[in-house]
Amino acid sequence: MQVAARITEVGSQLTTAERRVAEIVLERPELVAFGTVAELAEAAQAGAATVVRLAAKLDFEGFTALQAAVQNELSNQLRPAAVRIREARGGVAVQRHLERELDNVQSTLLAIDEQSVHQTIAKLCALDHSVLVLSGDASAGVSLQFVGDLLALRPGVELLTGNEVAVSRRLSQVEPGDAIIAIDLRRYDRWVVKAAKEAKRRGAWLLALTDSALSPLAGLADNSMVLNAGGVGPFDSHVGTLALLNVLVAAAAEELRDGATERLGRAESAWSVDGQLVDR
Repeated sequence: MQVAARITEVGSQLTTAERRVAEIVLERPELVAFGTVAELAEAAQAGAATVVRLAAKLDFEGFTALQAAVQNELSNQLRPAAVRIREARGGVAVQRHLERELDNVQSTLLAIDEQSVHQTIAKLCALDHSVLVLSGDASAGVSLQFVGDLLALRPGVELLTGNEVAVSRRLSQVEPGDAIIAIDLRRYDRWVVKAAKEAKRRGAWLLALTDSALSPLAGLADNSMVLNAGGVGPFDSHVGTLALLNVLVAAAAEELRDGATERLGRAESAWSVDGQLVDR
């Protein structure tokens, strides 16, 4: 099991000091991989004993075992990227972005597990329930793409946006079993967290796509997946987010094969009759 997944499992059991150490483990894995107990403790403003206790709660036999696990994850993620970086021909700027984006995609996809994907797909493909997507402002673009793709496969999918009145009105119609996909990174949009809480109160199933196993969205969720969104410039990158959403759409298309094929066929026919698309 990935280190992030272990932190998600025990997140509610961690003390305040242990959560600070866990956040460093998630945000600065290189410090864990190549540093010492003392350095990790200092970065988290905690004691060395807290680091050791966290390792035990994560089911590792001490800090050394935790360190080895993080080293292994970093090795698996970065080795393929390092090979590809040398192939970049656009100069240093392109190489830096290529390295970062490859890491974003690989780190995001390698952190998810098969069980989480199966559970999510089952919810996305339950045609007797709606799928609502809540998105922070920065992830609105990839969220809109996801909603459009999923809506092409099945009905009852929507991106929940608008003013507070519109959001509250739609949430009042949420039914038990509806699926809510909440996508946001630190600093989290308050309305997204608030809407997720309300949807959960009404019995919805919640998937959180967020940047930390300790984020407020992950704490609410029935299932969560951690996004790597590091950017070379001043802004977060949602390349990894889009890659993960593409995984979910592709898996849903496979599960909904017959109905989705018919639905896509009707759309293609309408486009052809009206001449709405141009091939060349």
